[in-house]
Amino acid sequence: MRLLVDADACPGPIKEIIFRAANRCRVETTLFANHHVRVPKSPYLRSVQVEQGFDVADERILAALSAGDLVITGDIPLAAQVVDKQGTALNPRGTLYTADNIKEHLTRRDFLEDMRSTGAITGGPSALDKSHIQTFANRLDVYLTRHAGEGAKATRP
Repeated sequence: MRLLVDADACPGPIKEIIFRAANRCRVETTLFANHHVRVPKSPYLRSVQVEQGFDVADERILAALSAGDLVITGDIPLAAQVVDKQGTALNPRGTLYTADNIKEHLTRRDFLEDMRSTGAITGGPSALDKSHIQTFANRLDVYLTRHAGEGAKATRP
C-alpha cells in the first residue's frame, strides 16, 4: 500500500499530517501537482511535478495507482476512478470513499453541480477548520493502522 496525494489543492495542514503519518508508518508517499511541492527529506516522501493542464495530475495518479493504494483527494470524480481501480480515497475533510459509498457521493456532487449551474446554489463548502483537520488525521491514522503492513511497496511510480 502506498499513499498518492492530489497535492494541487491539498491544504498545508493536511500535507503536514500526511508527512508525519508516512514517516511514522513507513509508507511510500508521492505528492502529484502541477507546481513544485516541497516535501521534507525522507525515504518515504517524494513530489512529482506534472505538466500544466486539466486533470494531468489526476491522470498521473491513476497511472501510478495499484489496487490497495490510498489516494488523498478532494476530487470526487477522481475518487470514483480510484475506487474503480480497487483503491481507496480519502478527502482532506476526512471522508473515506469506498466501493460502498462512492456512487452516493458522486451523485450528490453531480446534483449540486447541476444546481450551481442554474444559479440555485452559490458558494461551495465551508472553509477547512480544526474539526475537519482532526477528522482527517483520525481517519488516516485508523486506515494506516489497518493497512500499512499489507503489501507496502518499495518501488516508486
